[in-house]
Amino acid sequence: MTGPLVQNRLDDVPDALLVGRATNGDTAAFEALARRYGPLMRACARRLTGSYADADDVVQEVLVQAWKQLDTLREPGAVKSWLLRLTGSRSIDAMRRRRHESSFGDIDEVSGAGDIASRAATPEASAVQRSSIESLKAALARLPEEQRRCWVLKEFNGQSYEQIAETLNISPASVRGRLARARVALVREMEEWR
Repeated sequence: MTGPLVQNRLDDVPDALLVGRATNGDTAAFEALARRYGPLMRACARRLTGSYADADDVVQEVLVQAWKQLDTLREPGAVKSWLLRLTGSRSIDAMRRRRHESSFGDIDEVSGAGDIASRAATPEASAVQRSSIESLKAALARLPEEQRRCWVLKEFNGQSYEQIAETLNISPASVRGRLARARVALVREMEEWR
């Protein structure tokens, strides 16, 4: 275990150097990377999975995978985006595993929309807000899975087309097409809420 002095020194070390040291077996350097990017990875996984427990599992799996595969990272300075790509992929895997038991019931938690409805000024406004959230959930559930995945990664996770393409192992052009079709379908489905 490393002491606080070593941790404080490593917290200021550039990513590329930490990756180099961790690749050579320095666990303190890898711990510094995990401290630096763990909260961001957890937030990313939480947005995608809709569950704190699943997000924690995903981050743990990603960190184990990253430790084992750190030497495959071509650009050590890009460790942040690499960890987030792994997190996105693992989150999607977690969603696939529980797809049969969930029907986007937690989408208001993922989007924070449940809080919006609870803060509405009047009971009528709250009912309208809740109804629009339920309509969005239903519309998302009706999208084909590949379109829904792209839409969630773009809108909830804020990933670029290129990042989504890497996460889903498809081309950026495919991402654009899937997002365009998803947006058209959602606009059509949500027309009454415009």
